[in-house]
Amino acid sequence: MTVILGGGISGLSAAYYAVNDARLSSIILLEASSRVGGWIRSKSSPSGATFEQGPRTIRTHGPPATNTLNLIEDLKLNDKLISVKINNPVAANRLIYMDEALHRLPNSLTSIFKTISLLDSPIINRVWTDLKAPKVFKEDESIHSFIQRRLGQDIADNIISPMICGICAGDAREISVNFLLKSQFEAEQKYGSIVKGLLLKRLKKFFTKSKNSNTDNTPVVESSALANKARQEHWIMWGLQGGLEQLPQVLANNVKERGVKIHTEKKCEKLTFKSDRVELLVNGKSQECSRVISSLCAKDLGKLLQEQHPVLSTELKAIPTVTVGVVNLEFQGNVMPLKAFGFLVPPKENLPLLGVIFDSCIFPQSSTVLTIMMGGAWFEKYFGPNPSEEQLLTTAINHTKSILQIEEEPIAHNVAVLKDCIPQHVVGHNARVKRIRDYISAHRIPLALCGSSYDGVGLNDVILSAKQAVRDVTKL
Repeated sequence: MTVILGGGISGLSAAYYAVNDARLSSIILLEASSRVGGWIRSKSSPSGATFEQGPRTIRTHGPPATNTLNLIEDLKLNDKLISVKINNPVAANRLIYMDEALHRLPNSLTSIFKTISLLDSPIINRVWTDLKAPKVFKEDESIHSFIQRRLGQDIADNIISPMICGICAGDAREISVNFLLKSQFEAEQKYGSIVKGLLLKRLKKFFTKSKNSNTDNTPVVESSALANKARQEHWIMWGLQGGLEQLPQVLANNVKERGVKIHTEKKCEKLTFKSDRVELLVNGKSQECSRVISSLCAKDLGKLLQEQHPVLSTELKAIPTVTVGVVNLEFQGNVMPLKAFGFLVPPKENLPLLGVIFDSCIFPQSSTVLTIMMGGAWFEKYFGPNPSEEQLLTTAINHTKSILQIEEEPIAHNVAVLKDCIPQHVVGHNARVKRIRDYISAHRIPLALCGSSYDGVGLNDVILSAKQAVRDVTKL
């Protein structure tokens, strides 16, 4: 019997890939809360507008994205899919809020020759900055340090730092460049320059394409008809009509119909690995299985292993997380002064906002819907350990109305505190994950890992990690 811990998107995806594997029978998924879906949660306002507490769009670039689109097609969700194409002006219009003004990020070739308001000189000048910057041999460093060395302080502060806020609600001074910007980091380490390294890599790929199309060792994922359509029509992202929560809901129904048992309000409190079985303590009662796939947050899994495997537990618990306050606001009619994807806020602005997504610009609705994300790595700095919903709501409304110059009051809202929702892949993350997996392998523990703690926080990443976890667990 295989037990999957956690009923978020990675746990449900693991159940999907496990039930497709004839080598695995009798699959049980245990979820501690009263619902499946994890951080993906869609709600409706009284007027019928969609509020997303978690993610709302999924990217279409790369093998992990192709894998997700294959899943969508298999689940027969094509008819509910809403695509955003590369020529969509809203998607291309991304903003940074700095010095009490909104600034557009460059989105065209000509813009790199201009001095944009966020920077001290044209972006093209940074090519020379990178080429003349000395090469520094390192196993890893923070993204902020790396970008500051190679491209300049203003790019690190005004562009990269807010982007990291948008990706993982984290501090660019702590996040690993070797994890999140691996290609750029390796370009410096191998060629002494980001520009030179990426250019040579692209030339090498072009000239060796006829011999081997997979020169960069990316995983090969066969494309479904839907994935091919996305590529041909140049999608950059997609969502689902009525909210993204339909994905975990349909996924749960799919695996249940094929024999997977999903038990909610079942919290695993301890794991003990014996020579011939795994013992689980669930809601105070003992259960047994043959193998475990954990989609839990790394530090939560670490607590379950503390007694039997303290070294592994320590490594798992060393992967930090951050808490994000999310406020959805609905305004009557169209109150937006501009059309854009949204804006991000550099940490140096010392505002509680990480960014604001213009939901109704991306996926048009009859009213204006905005999602305000706050806190992240700075949650306690701005809100303390236990903020009230009123505090979060007031903060979100005041800042958003001021920045966007909206005079109207919202007609509906939703407030959520997503505690420990995003793992932080800090400096040394790759080495830590390798130690974790090496320990599991060396001790022959029938345990496979998936979820956002290890290989990426994006939905495509965690779904693909679930697929790999099923492959891993069948080898044990």
